[in-house]
Amino acid sequence: MSASSVRSFEYLESLPGTVFNRLYKQPSTALAIFRRMLPHLAKSLVMAMLYITRPLPVTDLETWVRPGSRRDQDTAVDLLERLQIVKRAVEPGKPRSYVLTNPFASSLRQALTGGGNHKSFGVPSDVKSRESISPAQLDDFARRQWEGVLGYMVGSTGIDLRNEGVNLSPSVKHLLQYGGLVDVRGRSVDITQDGFAFVLQEVNAQVWTVLVLYLENAEQLGMDRVDVLSFLFMLGSLELGQAYSKANLTETQLQMLLDLRDFGIIYQDNPDSDTYYPTRLATTLTSDAGALRSASANFDTALSSSTNDKGYVVIETNYRIYAYTSSPLQIAILSLFARLSTRYPNMVSGKMTRESVRRAISMGITGDQIIDFLYTHAHAQMRKNANVLPPTVVDQIRLWQIEGERMKSTVGFLFKDFLSAAEYDGPCQYARDIGVLVWKNDARRMFFVTRHEQVAAYLKSQKEKRKDGG
Repeated sequence: MSASSVRSFEYLESLPGTVFNRLYKQPSTALAIFRRMLPHLAKSLVMAMLYITRPLPVTDLETWVRPGSRRDQDTAVDLLERLQIVKRAVEPGKPRSYVLTNPFASSLRQALTGGGNHKSFGVPSDVKSRESISPAQLDDFARRQWEGVLGYMVGSTGIDLRNEGVNLSPSVKHLLQYGGLVDVRGRSVDITQDGFAFVLQEVNAQVWTVLVLYLENAEQLGMDRVDVLSFLFMLGSLELGQAYSKANLTETQLQMLLDLRDFGIIYQDNPDSDTYYPTRLATTLTSDAGALRSASANFDTALSSSTNDKGYVVIETNYRIYAYTSSPLQIAILSLFARLSTRYPNMVSGKMTRESVRRAISMGITGDQIIDFLYTHAHAQMRKNANVLPPTVVDQIRLWQIEGERMKSTVGFLFKDFLSAAEYDGPCQYARDIGVLVWKNDARRMFFVTRHEQVAAYLKSQKEKRKDGG
């Protein structure tokens, strides 16, 4: 599951059952969650049950899975239950069985076969050719708007990032502050540790991060979160370059058009226009297409024959840094942890110093994030070396960070008091498999995780299996 999928899944997992029931009435939502949120095995299980009217016994379900992949089966079924796509059928005297929930099953069948007048995939509008917007123009608009958002976040460098006429609304700035991506003190805007991690993400993950923050803030704005979610999933199914009518949108969704325009997710000539265009940021919401490392690379790749985002950073063992770029955004990001001294039309140069790195660390940016950024954007010449980054530079960045920290805290949950080693080993290994395990002590039968929901669900399912077997 990609980073963007994880972020959106964590939000969906927290929703009550009544919200899922309303969401799944829209075929576009059912299809988007099927395509985007589910791993391959979970998709196979859904398709196996989609046209079966009777509950499917777990013994029949296991025939779809190889004997050595039972753990993957348990994980897939657990995920489907948490998304309320399947539920356990209660049949006294019969083995445990599962059935797809409605309206998810009926909506997915309708999305796959077509038909109906639900209009959940948007209503195309006939726009005169002189008024139509090309995909290239939409890409340019989305790039300018999205880089304007990122530029605002790294604006503490003092580099002017407003040269393309992007003015962010107060609601966008509030959302970035609400999400902890920037720290605003008076007129000063500083990027935070979470904000720098956000900048390093692929564009699709960045968009979903912002949209989840928007969802979390929706009720405070008097918006119906089901309408918000349905509209976002619908956007992922629309066609780039096609105009769509606003006629079938709710009041909440009409308000969203104004907000999403600021992020470059949709395009409108003016707020009173009867139509809107989804940009590439919208049409890739429910797919991994176009999700590259940087915003400019994402759109440039879509418009040209280039298939790779070329690196542009060269760093020497004496901490001198050279960046072959003219992008104000990329230069501003470098300025967060390097002291830039010279700028040419297509290159900037400077040096990483103790003071510049410590300044970045004081803003919450970690040494590993700086190293990851340098590695990700390393120039092709540096990738010819055995070590892409000079070991002396990597070690020194970490040493500069260690100077100011002696202890690291991690928020999480401790599982303990297991009665036997067999009872302890299963959930501990499961926590490791899903990537939430931080620490364990086999002798004392306890382990520490960053998230508890999946582990708790696993323990519950194992308890029920033992009950069924006993």
